[in-house]
Amino acid sequence: MARVEHFRKKTISPKWIVTGLFLAILMIISSILLLLYPYASKEKIDYFQGKSPILYQNEQQGNALIDGETVFLPIKFIKEQLDDSLIFDEKSKSIIITTENKVIQMPTESLTYYVNEKPVTLHFPSIQSANGELYVALEPLLKYYPIQYTLLTENEGIWIHSNGDELVHGSIKAGDIHREMLRLRTEPTLRSSYVAELKNTEKIYIESEKEEYYFIRKENGIAGYLNKEFVIEENTEQILVKNENKAKNLTKIKGPIRLTWEAVYTKNPNTKQLPEMPGINVVSPTWFELENEAGNIQNLGSLDYVKWAHSKGFQVWGLFSNAFDPELTHLAFKDYETRQKMIRQLLHYSQMYQLNGINLDIENVNVEDGPLITQFVREATPLFHEAGLTVSMDITFISTSGNWSVFYEREKLSKIVDYIMVMAYDEHWGSSPVAGSVASLPWVEQNIEKLLTVVPNEKLILGVPLYTRLWKEQTLSDGQIEVTSKALSMSKIKEWLAKNNLKPTYDAATGQNYAQIYLKDEDATYKVWLEDELSLSKRAEVMMKYDLAGVASWSRFFADDTAWAALHTTDPNYTKADEK
Repeated sequence: MARVEHFRKKTISPKWIVTGLFLAILMIISSILLLLYPYASKEKIDYFQGKSPILYQNEQQGNALIDGETVFLPIKFIKEQLDDSLIFDEKSKSIIITTENKVIQMPTESLTYYVNEKPVTLHFPSIQSANGELYVALEPLLKYYPIQYTLLTENEGIWIHSNGDELVHGSIKAGDIHREMLRLRTEPTLRSSYVAELKNTEKIYIESEKEEYYFIRKENGIAGYLNKEFVIEENTEQILVKNENKAKNLTKIKGPIRLTWEAVYTKNPNTKQLPEMPGINVVSPTWFELENEAGNIQNLGSLDYVKWAHSKGFQVWGLFSNAFDPELTHLAFKDYETRQKMIRQLLHYSQMYQLNGINLDIENVNVEDGPLITQFVREATPLFHEAGLTVSMDITFISTSGNWSVFYEREKLSKIVDYIMVMAYDEHWGSSPVAGSVASLPWVEQNIEKLLTVVPNEKLILGVPLYTRLWKEQTLSDGQIEVTSKALSMSKIKEWLAKNNLKPTYDAATGQNYAQIYLKDEDATYKVWLEDELSLSKRAEVMMKYDLAGVASWSRFFADDTAWAALHTTDPNYTKADEK
């Protein structure tokens, strides 16, 4: 038979069951805590990268160069953070800095730099080279940029503040706080690595906040996140940097500018034969023109003309042009020394002829040379202002024409000069294949609105034409229509109308008076959109509608007495009695 063995079944004590369950629950809770509870990271990392870090706008922005007690900043930092107009001139091996009233030239490896061409001597070179990069001494820069700095001795860093920056002061609470809680974290969580430790009552700066954390900075520049419960917020300090780089006050004209250009090609007009021109307050004779690539300037100035103008109460703004030659412009404007040569000549002429201002008429420039023109204006304006000269610049409307429009850096230029004069012509130029208005009123107004997006109205002067184009359309033997034109003065076009017994009619599309005639003996049609008292009055209305700085008319030679009467209406003190 089968062998049967009997075993006695053992029972487990309830005490052990409870203990086992407790241990199991404890293990589960521990596992959950390990997964969910943010145990503080013990990993420390470096906050700054490299030697002599630059702290600016709450971030490291490269590294400085320290030579003895002198701090040097890399050009890259200055251009990117302080002044994008700073340039390095290859020919003179100089850094060029411009402010509202200063032009600073800092030659490399020199103990002398130049402010408005006056030498300033240092005990150390203002420029140094290291690791293939140029560095500029910080101390001289403090005179020209609204900044101040603090040396961070612990890590040889440089902390730079700008005028208007705010520092929120704070401190760490006193008491028994675990050291891991007083570590600056790279993220607003204890799990993240840390960059530094804090002490009780330590002074700090509060820069921002995120949830229950502040982003704070130690006095040595190192920053990170710390729980708000350990921070006491204190006072706010605003950085104020005194800066004396404001341009000197110029002799301002009361009310709108009402300028007319005096076209001088070979000789000046006989001042005894010039009209009264009521309402005009500035004349701008075209006296100065770029002569060659060496930067020499042709001079047609006349002291007799200036004396006449001043006796009439007019200011005189001498015009300088680039001869409208793109290649000559490139060669003359590409180097600092040549640009300064041109500026020196214009300053000399301004003193010689007792000028009140300089009008820059730079046209037909290669697109890639546009920044050279802007740089010339940057370097010229502070020196012209120092001499008490008002600075204005002529531009065209915004268009896709490279050499005649695209090269102008309008927004930058408008921040430099006192006035921008827009030559609001030619909608239809002299050699246009289609006859049309020199500047129809809708065309002018649409382009003014576009221009006002980059040029402030208080600096913008509306240029108006005083000439009319007489268009001739003639059918050739091959059936093609030949279109030609010639510019006539206001009096000459009136003579032509009278000769042909024509009475103009109003053209609503252009806002001008219009006339045309077919001459059978010539087998030609003549068309004319008039610049007369009506069109000029409407242009004056555009100037007042957009609250522009004034009007400028091209040129005095084309005008008759009705022109001055029409433009005089821009004077806020104008009354009908002024016309008598």
